Amino acid sequence: MNGSLNQKPTMNSISRILVLLLLSGTGLTQPQTMAQIHTTSTAALDQREQRIVTISAATARGDMPGLKSALTAGLDAGLTVNEIKEMLVQLYAYCGFPRSLNALGTFMELVDERGGKDAVGPLPGPLPAGKSVDFGTANQTRLVGAPVKGAVLDFAPAIDEYLKAHLFGDIFARDILDWRTREIVTIAALSAMDGVESQLKSHVAIGKHNGLSDAQIEAIIALVRPVPVQTSAFPVGAENSGYAQYFSGRSYLAPLTTDERLKVPLSNVTFEPGCRNNWHKHTGGQLLIVVGGVGYYQERGKPARRLVPGDVVEIPPDTDHWHGAAPDSWFSHLATVGSPDTNKNTWLEPVSDADYRAATGGK
Repeated sequence: MNGSLNQKPTMNSISRILVLLLLSGTGLTQPQTMAQIHTTSTAALDQREQRIVTISAATARGDMPGLKSALTAGLDAGLTVNEIKEMLVQLYAYCGFPRSLNALGTFMELVDERGGKDAVGPLPGPLPAGKSVDFGTANQTRLVGAPVKGAVLDFAPAIDEYLKAHLFGDIFARDILDWRTREIVTIAALSAMDGVESQLKSHVAIGKHNGLSDAQIEAIIALVRPVPVQTSAFPVGAENSGYAQYFSGRSYLAPLTTDERLKVPLSNVTFEPGCRNNWHKHTGGQLLIVVGGVGYYQERGKPARRLVPGDVVEIPPDTDHWHGAAPDSWFSHLATVGSPDTNKNTWLEPVSDADYRAATGGK
């Protein structure tokens, strides 16, 4: 929890800048300032496409709690059960069988929990006649815009055959998803993974060849690797990875005080839209001062309180509560605890999606 007022760019910001620089080589405009990156809009993608992105990214990361939330939002946005299954099957080729199988298991449980109310949708039609390696090679050439060759494929011919026959034949020939949608899935997954910049750059070019615009590709990156928005004069800080297990969504932490003799441990906490912490309590109580965006605070058994800059929240000791961002706004507050020498925090269960929707007005 130690930090400095002189904040350095987070790894999340650096990764996103690197990705956008890679995209600039395929025709995207290179960002000139962090402000331009911050204002990248996801509006270039419709609601279904945005859900496809978040489902794919959570699968690639192996983030099952985040995936369940993304799957719920995807079904609510009108994605069919078979469309989502097809996405998760395709992703095994990009993030491995274990994560694909785990994602399918999570989805199976969710479909069962929802009582079969979701549209199943049509099954894929039959594959083309002939050998999958032949129509897969033709698919790969049309998808990329030219025959695919390379030293690695010459070095290991088996991987070339598997790519052509299985990925671009058996999978990409299935008509339940069009190629443009499959590239949204792939770009989102690769954007969520480290060390695959070369493959990401290739699929950005393939996506553009199959109908994705520059703005849509930037929107995918913005959804997968959001650069935190500075909502106030206080620094945003680094991603709050040490406490990520206690948050639904991403948060950022900027410690503001360093002199422990003062006994006022003060930090600025920033939440991405929709992010909230688990139910929790403090033996010494807590004080929140809202400095940016729109958020919510709720005590167990009481209505939620909407928060805007200037609001102060005094949280009594040993009171179960949560706080976080509105669904459509970044949110920042200063936080300190009472009796810091003896205060103990107890983290409880996550705030369910249903309870969060009810607290925030059903958005």
